[in-house]
Amino acid sequence: MPQDTGMGKELELGQEIRELKKKHGAVILAHYYQRPEIKQIADFVGDSLQLAQKAAGVDAGVIVFCGVYFMAESAKILSPEKTVLLPEKSAGCYLADRATGEGVRARKKEIPGCVVVTYVNSSAAVKAESDIVCTSSNAIKVVNSLPEDRPVLFVPDRNLGHYVARQTGRKLILWDGCCNVHDNLTAEEVKAVKDAHPDALVMVHPECRPEVIDMADYVSSTGGMLKFARESDNTSFIVGTEEGILYSLQQACPDKFFYPAASRLTCPDMKLTTLEKVRDTLEKMEPQIQVAPSVAEKAQLALSRMLE
Repeated sequence: MPQDTGMGKELELGQEIRELKKKHGAVILAHYYQRPEIKQIADFVGDSLQLAQKAAGVDAGVIVFCGVYFMAESAKILSPEKTVLLPEKSAGCYLADRATGEGVRARKKEIPGCVVVTYVNSSAAVKAESDIVCTSSNAIKVVNSLPEDRPVLFVPDRNLGHYVARQTGRKLILWDGCCNVHDNLTAEEVKAVKDAHPDALVMVHPECRPEVIDMADYVSSTGGMLKFARESDNTSFIVGTEEGILYSLQQACPDKFFYPAASRLTCPDMKLTTLEKVRDTLEKMEPQIQVAPSVAEKAQLALSRMLE
């Protein structure tokens, strides 16, 4: 008998996932950059801040996190009593790997009295060395809340840190890390798409290079981009972030047009999660995310300050 493929297979897998989810009392959280079929079976789709808030407050014993490793770690830290499953354990993050707990600890010794602000795209070990965590959507608020007489070390994204410094007027000491997807977007590429679509507004993520941000009409997290597109009277937009958001934008605004700022804005780690892997992780209840208590306790303080 020929193997079922395409839409029929997706429907079959979706039904299996729903049954397993009900059996285990699970909730599925997915990032905007996930594949469309993953977002379709998710109970909640959001950006890093929205997912962290949801993980902290969701009323379920099992969280299936369709994202990358640091996101699932954060969910476990915020909800240690819950079972947190990551369908693809090898789903990492280039940016998160740019900093280590040891490295941040050493840098802190070089800057006495510094406040360490760490972007949520980081490991639990790095968060444990931090005073407060931020996301792209609340980084400006976080930095504005800090005492002005103390130096601020911003880890690990230099582009986001540069943007926050410009918006707050604070002098930040920037860690030399970046997102390999956003940092690869060039001003020349944005200009070429803008020339082809002159009426389109340019929306970019603050992980982009400063010269790209300078070309934008709007700079925000993925959740912020969705809100801006919904509320804007404009009908066309150039989108400077990972291509997974395009599906969510089109779903939210079916009467509007969205153009990627470049054709190669794809995070391979975000695409590792498949319906088969979600089904398998619910069947086997693994891989489960664990964070060492000594690390989790310190990281939880930094994450809680962000949510506050």
